[in-house]
Amino acid sequence: MPAIRTVIIEDHASFARTVEKFLRRPDSGVDCVAVYRSAEDALAGIGQVQPDVALVDINLPQMNGIECIARLKTLCPALVCLVLTTFDNNTMIFDALKAGACGYLLKRTAPADIVAAIEQARGGGSPMSPQIARQVVSFFHRSPPPDEARLSDPEHAVIELLAGGLLYKEIADQLGITIDTVRRRVKSIYEKLHAHTRMEAVNKYRGLR
Repeated sequence: MPAIRTVIIEDHASFARTVEKFLRRPDSGVDCVAVYRSAEDALAGIGQVQPDVALVDINLPQMNGIECIARLKTLCPALVCLVLTTFDNNTMIFDALKAGACGYLLKRTAPADIVAAIEQARGGGSPMSPQIARQVVSFFHRSPPPDEARLSDPEHAVIELLAGGLLYKEIADQLGITIDTVRRRVKSIYEKLHAHTRMEAVNKYRGLR
């Protein structure tokens, strides 16, 4: 079988070199075809190398890895994206999965296990580090959120426009309200969804529908 064409999107040079070196071993079954140090570089170059799998860090210099995954999946819908990061909190995990990642590995994963995860993901699986899998399972064992956490109709209108990338002034103009009203509704949305950023709020909102 042909080697699985894989790219690494990682700004930590020594870690990227370590993973790349292991992936390039003749017996790995994986071929590292490119290493990108930023999301922007990956988005610009991914079309030329046509990989099967992308290993993506979350903590990248400008655009973060979660947004990078979402954009990569738009550019290359068949691309399999695996997170390889140090972050293990629930928000990062679920935001990455919602963005299009099919698996989530921690950087302390042994190189041989990273190769196995690439093969599993390419074969249709969803590999996760044991700690991450446990958190996912624990999340679904929790009670559903209370009804009062649901957004009001005016808040729905605001977050739909936020999801479309509009600025506060543009939202205010489109809805015929003031910017202060937009800010108040956004603050309420963040509180109800337990979000701290626009992207986090939008991803959580999409997950509720």
